[in-house]
Amino acid sequence: MRKHILSAIQVHAQQCYPAESCGLLLAVGRKQQYYPCRNVSTEPNEEFRIDPEEYAAAEDLGEVIGVVHSHPDATSRPSPRDLAMCEATAMPWHILSWPEGDLRTIVPTGEVPLLKRPFVHGAWDCWQVCADWYKREWGLEFETFKRADGWWESKDNTSLYEANYEAAGFYRVDQPQRGDMIVMEVGRTVFPNHAGIFLGVDPALPGEDAATFGPGPFLLHHLYGKPSDVIVFGGPWLDRTRLILRHRDAQPTT
Repeated sequence: MRKHILSAIQVHAQQCYPAESCGLLLAVGRKQQYYPCRNVSTEPNEEFRIDPEEYAAAEDLGEVIGVVHSHPDATSRPSPRDLAMCEATAMPWHILSWPEGDLRTIVPTGEVPLLKRPFVHGAWDCWQVCADWYKREWGLEFETFKRADGWWESKDNTSLYEANYEAAGFYRVDQPQRGDMIVMEVGRTVFPNHAGIFLGVDPALPGEDAATFGPGPFLLHHLYGKPSDVIVFGGPWLDRTRLILRHRDAQPTT
């Protein structure tokens, strides 16, 4: 990274300390510049959220080619959320430890395992593991729906699965087949708030070891706060089921 950009990032981190600083790396013509942004997170000492208006203003100046933030009183080692959001934004993330001053860059790999990924709401969660399965198995791609953590806890919010499944190409069925999305109610919720992929009797995921017990049927899912995994779909999971959804481009089962 060029010295003048690194210097600008360090100055911003110092100004924001002990909160996390955040900003964007821009390509403006043939030059690059650091664009400092305001951290509007409700917990700025623990995480960052770039002000959406400032992000839009940065895009008016040039092409966003990287996300920058600091780790106050911590190393530059990326957190699970950093790794997840780097993949979600599909651009490099630059992390500065402060006041230590070490800068680390992580880049998206484009391929995150379906199993054992840590939970990061909005990036690595139950909807995303379903979307990633559809992309890898059937080549289907979906909109990255915006979703605030805890949206399912208030009746004043929108029931996201129920409101969006038809527009995403799904329709309801009564009995599941491999590849159907199972939508459930889990925990304290007023809406169906959890989803997984029904795998039938074959828990196999190409290139990954899905350690399972029992004859199935199986479900790929990512429960809140836990790593993604494959479970036996039965018992209480059946009781929690509210929707069985099949995509209009579903691959026929044999």
